[in-house]
Amino acid sequence: MPGKNLTRDEAAARASILTVESYAVRLDLTTGPEHFRTVTTVRFSCSEPGADTFIDLIAASVESVTLNGTALDPAEVFADSRIALPGLAADNELVVDATGSYTNTGEGLHRFVDPVDNEVYLYTQFEVPDSRRMYAVFEQPDLKASFTFTVTAPAHWKVVSNSPTPTPEAAGVADGVERATWSFAPTKRISSYITALIAGPYDEVRDEVETREGVVPLGIFCRRSLTEYLDADNIFDCTKRGFAFFEKEFDQPYPFEKYDQIFTPEYNMGAMENAGAVTFTEVYVFRSKVSEAKVERRALTILHELAHMWFGNLVTMKWWDDLWLNESFAEWASTTCQAEATEWTSAWTTFGTSEKAWAYDQDQLSSTHPIAADMRHLEDVEVNFDGITYAKGASVLKQLVAYVGREPFVAALRQYFATHKWGNTTLADLLGELEKASGRELTEWSKLWLETAGVNTLRPVFEVDADGRYATFAIEQTAADSHPTLRPHRLGIGRYAVRPGGSGDAGTVLERVGYDEVDIDGARTEIEALVGQTQPDLLLVNDDDLAYAKIRLDERSLATALSLPRGFTDSLPRSLVLGATWDMTRDAEMPARDFVRFVLETLPGESDSTLLRVLINQLSTATRLYTAPEHRDETSALLSSSLKALAETAQPGSDAQFQLVEAWANTTRDVADETRLRALISGESAFEGLSVDTELRWTLVKALAALGVADEAELQAELDRDPTSTGRERHAEALAARPTAEAKADAWAKAVEQNVLPNQMVEAVSAGFRRSTDLSLLEPYIAKYHAMLVDAWDARSVAMGERVVGGFYPFALASEQLKQASDTWLAEHADAAAGLVRTVAENRDTVARALLAQARDRRG
Repeated sequence: MPGKNLTRDEAAARASILTVESYAVRLDLTTGPEHFRTVTTVRFSCSEPGADTFIDLIAASVESVTLNGTALDPAEVFADSRIALPGLAADNELVVDATGSYTNTGEGLHRFVDPVDNEVYLYTQFEVPDSRRMYAVFEQPDLKASFTFTVTAPAHWKVVSNSPTPTPEAAGVADGVERATWSFAPTKRISSYITALIAGPYDEVRDEVETREGVVPLGIFCRRSLTEYLDADNIFDCTKRGFAFFEKEFDQPYPFEKYDQIFTPEYNMGAMENAGAVTFTEVYVFRSKVSEAKVERRALTILHELAHMWFGNLVTMKWWDDLWLNESFAEWASTTCQAEATEWTSAWTTFGTSEKAWAYDQDQLSSTHPIAADMRHLEDVEVNFDGITYAKGASVLKQLVAYVGREPFVAALRQYFATHKWGNTTLADLLGELEKASGRELTEWSKLWLETAGVNTLRPVFEVDADGRYATFAIEQTAADSHPTLRPHRLGIGRYAVRPGGSGDAGTVLERVGYDEVDIDGARTEIEALVGQTQPDLLLVNDDDLAYAKIRLDERSLATALSLPRGFTDSLPRSLVLGATWDMTRDAEMPARDFVRFVLETLPGESDSTLLRVLINQLSTATRLYTAPEHRDETSALLSSSLKALAETAQPGSDAQFQLVEAWANTTRDVADETRLRALISGESAFEGLSVDTELRWTLVKALAALGVADEAELQAELDRDPTSTGRERHAEALAARPTAEAKADAWAKAVEQNVLPNQMVEAVSAGFRRSTDLSLLEPYIAKYHAMLVDAWDARSVAMGERVVGGFYPFALASEQLKQASDTWLAEHADAAAGLVRTVAENRDTVARALLAQARDRRG
């Protein structure tokens, strides 16, 4: 990674002697398209006068360094993202004058030119170690300070930061551009990673929210070319509901002076919790119809970032070891708020369907780690924004709430905020408050759940007597050999009987006739409550989704589920059963073709948008990777034709119809579908109630490209219709998706051999590269991929390296040859960069699992 890899020990040593008072940062954004001027004045004290330390900075050049009035030679003190600071006084003033570089990687100060109006838009992304790309800084979360930003920029721009935007003052004309200067007021004491700068001719919508300490101004910003699509009223409504819920739940007023939300281009993540100036991916400005699942996800993201204003910004982790707690808490709090304060009352069902599935997948990779990960240095932090840190952590927090009780949990949170506001904490500080509020000892709980990795599997084991009643009943718990910890679980056991009526298969439904909530622990737990109960048609372990564990169905229950795919009237038990069959498929316990057929039978009438999205993705993965190669063409044809038929019979204009049409276009490998695809694009035929808007049109065009029936001229015509930045990305993906050796080589050259494309364009090109109806086109890239890894990683930032190394792995081959090539590379490069080794290992894990699933599917 560019820049020195700051270690936890170095950060602790620096924090032990320094107290930072303030930063004054002056930026000139009118110096050209590649660089900007940055002048930082830092005031700080040192408890050991005479000691040496360093400050962090990634810059194109450093013009001057002045420490306590003495000029230091930049050539002597600046190297490898650090400026050495010798001989500190008790009180110090440091001035660093430097030239910073804009990026196109979504890190530091990102610069984007809108092809629609040729206007420049800037935004910052600083988590984890990238505020040092904009100004000189002690880049660690526990050295909080007050920040004062002074920004010179084109006068017609909007400039947003953590403090309220001041009235700009004229700053003269340079190179024919009228300039202005914005002098922001100092912030409260915050960490550098949540400072922010957003600048450009953004459009703005204003509102305000009444809080417990007065009115807080609200703002929403986006690029001018997206303003017509901005549904500000919906965003403001969700935001205001979050304000009310969190202020009441945390018993703390909103801690900042205003709250702006800015939708930014080429964004690497969903959003970032900058204090009072949250940045979001502009994918959340819906320029075309999207699934209800995506609208729900946007609401969750809005609430997640708002929760961080308290947990993360008001009270901040001391070091990145507690990154999981920061993110997991925001996941738990936002889902709770969404379920209790918005229209998305089934938010926990969505969480179980989507987020926990992500966690289970991540927890079975060779790279899995304890929730409370050992963050030795910044590289460790960069690669741990994953399903363990977010989704598993939130799942375990949900269990902790149940374990200590909701009221004690909230009481502990309130005391935690009151005691530690504007400070830094560790996990022990929160657990201490929870122990006091609940009376429960949490050391053992923390050890089992937070300090060990892996997911457990729970299965019912029993004997049935002659009368059809359970003579014995127990839950067996197992763990992978690599992570053998067995854990305590609080879970529900549901009993379901086949009943007539409703809209289930053949006029039957599965009705819950019994439910027991129990505690289990160890390898086997006897459940006396079920002894003597009649064996139901279907028994569901972890009903209501309380526990974090994989589940298995007994033989009778699995047969019932397979025979009544639409038997459940509620989406949560249906998603749990489907999740169990997915886990069985991934674990090579169920043939992939059986899973595909079962899920296709469950889809008619499915109205849960997130469940539908997850199932479609699982169907695609099962077909492409887990089906034996000799059965793949047949299964792919079944999948595509079934999705098209389901779309044709779905309710006109429904979310299901929209998702199914998208899924059909994304999975078809049949050239015969060209006629229907073109007819949809031209409007000659249509699915009733379906509007082919800009994004759906691109989906259909990309399908034509992948089938090999759309040439460069046709794709250029589509770009001419939609010459936006998003249109450019879709066009690049379509070009790379064409099933020709030339198309794949061109994509590889542009994104791998060259290092000039911005982050989102690399993602688009890699998606098209991986898509191919002729897998032989990808075979040459097994060798090319492994040969390029070290150089490609070393030449890029971590975020860009992950995009290339993860995006251009030829997953679709899923062959023994591919696995062996990765095994060989990993054996020969054990000392390569940790992030690179982890990414390659995760890719290899996916193929290894696919090979086992293929062998099971081959046996039938």
